[in-house]
Amino acid sequence: MTDDQPTVLIVDDDLSFRESLKDLLNSVGLQVKTFGSTREFLSALRPGGPCCLVLDVRLPGKSGLEFQRELNEANAGIPIIFLTGHGDIPMSVRAIKAGAIEFLTKPFHEQELLDAVQNALEQDRINRSEESLLKSLRQRFDGLTPRERTVMALVVVGRMNKQIAGEIGTSEVTVKVHRVNMMRKMQAASLADLIRMAEKLGLDGTKQTNESKGA
Repeated sequence: MTDDQPTVLIVDDDLSFRESLKDLLNSVGLQVKTFGSTREFLSALRPGGPCCLVLDVRLPGKSGLEFQRELNEANAGIPIIFLTGHGDIPMSVRAIKAGAIEFLTKPFHEQELLDAVQNALEQDRINRSEESLLKSLRQRFDGLTPRERTVMALVVVGRMNKQIAGEIGTSEVTVKVHRVNMMRKMQAASLADLIRMAEKLGLDGTKQTNESKGA
């Protein structure tokens, strides 16, 4: 197995069922890791590439739904596909509302599972890409000086250089220098680009300005 290839993780206490799912997923070129319990799953390292979890609802000890809640509370961010032989509508609604990609009742068509797995893996690819981008944006933002953060906060709420100079008590030329440096450090190609970055970072322009003034 390689770290960048997608991997399907299966948690089910039925060994024969785990193996049949593994054979099915292997047949379409997917890497698979199987676990007989949630404890085994938690003790293993999460793959480096895109992955999803195929989870049985009924497990010894805690249920699959309880385990889903624990993963959500831990911000594990792994897409889940539930499988059960004893499902009902309230149970499926609860699982989907909590973020499950699919809730399949046994017996199910093989293609249903394969489609659900592909959807889940694509969702994890998107999640990982967004997490990587956000991490990079945070690192760039952390590299700004306090004054550059102030200028950024004012720029993204529409202030002109002259207005910014008046608000922070400096010259317009100095503001232009801070703005150029800030745009370069943030790797923003345009104002629209910078605004999108600020939105992804969840920056409150007013709050950031108040916190950074006088720095």
